[in-house]
Amino acid sequence: QVHVVESGGGLVQPGGSLTLSCVVSGSDFSTYAVAWYRQPPGERRELVAHITSGGVTNYGDSVTGRFTISRENEKSTAYLQMNDVRPEDTAVYICNAWYPIVETGGEVSYWGQGTQVTVSP
Repeated sequence: QVHVVESGGGLVQPGGSLTLSCVVSGSDFSTYAVAWYRQPPGERRELVAHITSGGVTNYGDSVTGRFTISRENEKSTAYLQMNDVRPEDTAVYICNAWYPIVETGGEVSYWGQGTQVTVSP
């Protein structure tokens, strides 16, 4: 019912830029928080960036100052603008859309399948 689809990954040179998109369909996107995670080869999944339904953002330490998360609610889309990329940024980037369930203290969470970003000369 709710689908999360990432796009925009690819090969980019160190120091370059890339923008990832995350389209969330099937529900009211404006009420969801969105997070970008990444999983480098052989590593654990880590949080890259997060944006609340109100537009408040957080970033992982390794990307602060280089990456920007944003959203366009009218397009049901969140973005990850990646600037000054490094080889260490190479990973599968995964989008997560979620909202809390007040009654239970839990949450509803939807995940995309990921898009590959490779930073290489």
